[in-house]
Amino acid sequence: MAHFARLDENNVVIEVIVVDNNRCLNSDGEEEESIGIAFCQELFGSDTIWKQTSYNHRIRNHYASGGWIYNTTLDAFVPPKPYESWVLDSETMSWVSPLGSAPELTDADGSSSYYLWDEDAYQADNTTGWVLEVPLRFKPQ
Repeated sequence: MAHFARLDENNVVIEVIVVDNNRCLNSDGEEEESIGIAFCQELFGSDTIWKQTSYNHRIRNHYASGGWIYNTTLDAFVPPKPYESWVLDSETMSWVSPLGSAPELTDADGSSSYYLWDEDAYQADNTTGWVLEVPLRFKPQ
């Protein structure tokens, strides 16, 4: 089965539909995206915008999902930008913090602790941003 993402005028994914592979074949029996797009437009209107997407990431880096953006320059689907300061890694098509990955957790941090990004902290001091979250521990009474 082929999958096609419907885009709005800003290249934001509205929906993803499944199309039978036979609806995407040319006269030589080879799959062509343009034929699949024409089929989608027959169903949903000639003014609709479609791009093929793939579960196995063989085209456009990621499988499209609602709210994701189709980047025309990179010909790839990218998730929404999580924070204003984050930048797109053009190799992985994923957003990364300007400080890199979250710090490694240590035994002293506690087994349930984790790091969260704090955009306000980063905007106030661009050497900070990752904040250690330590869940409350309830003591039995």
